[in-house]
Amino acid sequence: MTPSGRFVGVDLGGTTLTAAVVDVATGEREGRHHVPTLAKEGHDVVMDRMADLVDEAIADAGLGKEAIGGVGVGVPGVLDLERGLTLFLPNLPGEWRQVPLRDTLQEATGLPVTLLNDVRSFTLGEKTFGAGRDVETMVCFAIGTGIGGGLVIDGKLQLGLEGTAGEVGHHVIDPHGPRCGCGSRGCLEAFASGPAIVAMALKAITQGRTTRIAERVSYDLNRVTPKIIAEAAREGDAIAQEIYERAGFYIGIGVANLITIISPQMVVIGGGVAQAGDLLFEPIRRTARETVHVAPIERVEIVPAELGTDAGLIGAAVWASLQVERERIE
Repeated sequence: MTPSGRFVGVDLGGTTLTAAVVDVATGEREGRHHVPTLAKEGHDVVMDRMADLVDEAIADAGLGKEAIGGVGVGVPGVLDLERGLTLFLPNLPGEWRQVPLRDTLQEATGLPVTLLNDVRSFTLGEKTFGAGRDVETMVCFAIGTGIGGGLVIDGKLQLGLEGTAGEVGHHVIDPHGPRCGCGSRGCLEAFASGPAIVAMALKAITQGRTTRIAERVSYDLNRVTPKIIAEAAREGDAIAQEIYERAGFYIGIGVANLITIISPQMVVIGGGVAQAGDLLFEPIRRTARETVHVAPIERVEIVPAELGTDAGLIGAAVWASLQVERERIE
């Protein structure tokens, strides 16, 4: 069943807060606003800013609160969905342990509030209105500072225990690999996230290998980013091309594992690193084809995400609408 009505979707990022009124029947956005998160000022300040942003989005959409069904918030970390608490947000100062985000925002806005992990929100957005809108089974990878993901089976977002299903960046592809931020070793994220890609470039530069990556940032190595490396690769820099080939290989192994286990119709890949396009997608697809032998790999589409940076807030709004509908029925 397609949800209906208007809900505010909020994306809580480490650097930016974004909100918009989303028509959850069409995916159209109105009153989109974004402001700096100012996370260093503490969670109370951020929650106040979030409530103000919700009000601004509703006002700019030319609506009153009576026209809004609720608020959905995509949150970058571990949540207690039942109690509406943030448990661990690793990329925000203070880590937001045991913060009553749902109830605080609910009181401030006067609207029902629902929380969901940010990459699960991204997954639901892409399933409902993006690349996966015509499939029933899909896996999502969001590749940026970390690697997150989500699973859709039989048309439904899968949450698993405490909303933790879909942590594709933290399945181990080499138990003897580098230490990951989650505490394990050899996670996909440790091999192919944005910081891992930058680390490969810095290692090549410090080893004196022939590359123009450093030249592109005037030898200020703090300015090296996955985008800079991708630009160098497109200009024919062999080291930069090798870096994306290696990152794509590792992601391809992760994709192949999920295809073997779930046999999805589609794998959707988004996030800032995915903007490298074919530099990344070509080795991902090739590795998956070469690695998967017990699932019909030729029938699995491996495609870029379609909704860009709004996928998360769209998915959060859709999730909020589904929860409101569920409570109405119950």
